[in-house]
Amino acid sequence: MSGEVQKVVITLPASADFVDVVRLNLYGIASKMGFSYEEIEDMKVAVSEACNNSILHAYGQEGGIVEVTFEIKGDILSIIVKDEGEIFEDISAQTEGKTLHDKELDDVDIGGLGFYLMQALMDDVSVENRAGKGTQVILTKRILRSEEAV
Repeated sequence: MSGEVQKVVITLPASADFVDVVRLNLYGIASKMGFSYEEIEDMKVAVSEACNNSILHAYGQEGGIVEVTFEIKGDILSIIVKDEGEIFEDISAQTEGKTLHDKELDDVDIGGLGFYLMQALMDDVSVENRAGKGTQVILTKRILRSEEAV
């Protein structure tokens, strides 16, 4: 895999029943790339969180679609979880410059807590809310190479 970007795109019903499909695809792609078991487990938790946010916040009870794109570029895996539901609160603005330690646990809503969890497990997390076009969460992880392997 040289410098080109390879993409795998999955379109799923916005239902918790299909989150496992995303996790299985993530496992297959990340293993092939050479991520460790621990890194893959972290990514699975972060991806589940992003998918659940889309399902819960974007669509409520009505049917909708969640699109998950895996982008592979060298040692970097980006996972983009996109929905077209109503915009939920602008998490990135709400959490900018803040950490969980600044709040009492009672003050943190579940969606916000999920965002902190994703940030803790991934190298980079960004959230884009687009008026009338839903929300896109981009999770990025680089393979950590041990010193001996270099």
